[in-house]
Amino acid sequence: MVQENTALQFNESAVISVIGLTMAYGDFIIQHDLNFTVNRGDIFIIMGGSGCGKTTLLKHMIGLNRPQQGDVYFGDHSYWRSDEQQQAAIKRRFGVMFQGGALWSSLTLAENVGLPLHEYTDLTPDDIDAVVSFKLALMGLAGYEEFYPAQLSGGMKKRASLARAIALDPEILFFDEPGSGLDPFSAKRLDDLILELRDSLGMTIIVVSHEPASILAIGNNSVFLDDEKRTMIASGNPAVLIEQATEPKVRAFLNRGEYEHTG
Repeated sequence: MVQENTALQFNESAVISVIGLTMAYGDFIIQHDLNFTVNRGDIFIIMGGSGCGKTTLLKHMIGLNRPQQGDVYFGDHSYWRSDEQQQAAIKRRFGVMFQGGALWSSLTLAENVGLPLHEYTDLTPDDIDAVVSFKLALMGLAGYEEFYPAQLSGGMKKRASLARAIALDPEILFFDEPGSGLDPFSAKRLDDLILELRDSLGMTIIVVSHEPASILAIGNNSVFLDDEKRTMIASGNPAVLIEQATEPKVRAFLNRGEYEHTG
């Protein structure tokens, strides 16, 4: 069943609950009254046209931007009503892959992936090296430990960034436009890796995307942000929304991206 723009009560069984969230810069409202849940094992898509606030929503969910109203719950813990120590503990549960990859250009891939292990664990250098090699191998980058980001293709940089995002074995992964700037083959390979992480490691994954092919290939749950109404106008499985969403722009967006942003 398709759910569209319906308020929800706090759901203790959800991995993430976004409740009554309003995002704003000063008096300018970006999105208001956002209500949705991310369930364990979801590949949850944040979608919509350009400039609607998709990345801004992700930043609110990972604690980079404070909402004007509302809250984000991880399980039964409110992020924005927690103290700094509790917020840090919540952040330890997730990994983030930003759109540009955010790899340190002066560090090798091994050093990039090893950074969170050095900072947040008591592993020995040999153990860190073993974990780094394993994570890079999972991403198809075995043997590239001593390469620098500038020596890699765009797709390889994305996979190296993903290896760093999963270095600490997070429960939840956030991706900002993972396929942006990639050729179709590399984008498909990254989609396959996202599915594999969910299926083999049981991760819950949140993806910001404006690519209909990728959304339909990997997503089983979603929210659609509208730039004109400045709120969510649909939520649910994209494969259902493409046929049953009552808002024409949602169906048009998913049908090969025919919806054009006009704002």
